[in-house]
Amino acid sequence: MSWRMIKAVLILPGTAVVYVPLLVQYLVGGWPFGGPVGGVVAWSVAVILAVPALALAATTMRLFVDQGKGTPAPWDPPTKLVVSGPYRYVRNPMLTSVMVFIIAEATVLNSLALLGWAVVFFALNTAYFISSEEPALVRRFGDTYLHYKSSVPRWVPNIRPYTAPDRA
Repeated sequence: MSWRMIKAVLILPGTAVVYVPLLVQYLVGGWPFGGPVGGVVAWSVAVILAVPALALAATTMRLFVDQGKGTPAPWDPPTKLVVSGPYRYVRNPMLTSVMVFIIAEATVLNSLALLGWAVVFFALNTAYFISSEEPALVRRFGDTYLHYKSSVPRWVPNIRPYTAPDRA
């Protein structure tokens, strides 16, 4: 993994799934600062959520590097539009993986505060995508992105995968 990807991961998903949850839990007096941790069922549900979330995150980040020639970071975005793998079904699978991971954390820590963070994270990212990222993608990729955007939903996956139109 390159330094540019390590930096992007430490800053972006690191903030969403490590730094903010630690702060939230600290502010509400929860684990690892003295609160209860879920039992076997909570741990089982958390693992069932977290493992696929981590696999999805790794897959989408690899696609950004290999096919997009960039990172998930706004300061180092892909130079090529990625429309393969999970991106064939939903426009933001990387953020979906982060959301699911936060929900796994909330489950294992029995934390309504972390569930609240998941809702705030979702709302902030939706606002960011609509106001900033999607217009930037239209400027960078033009009609190719507009076609993709009209065919693939932002958050809820399609059943049928996206197929890019032939550009002859």
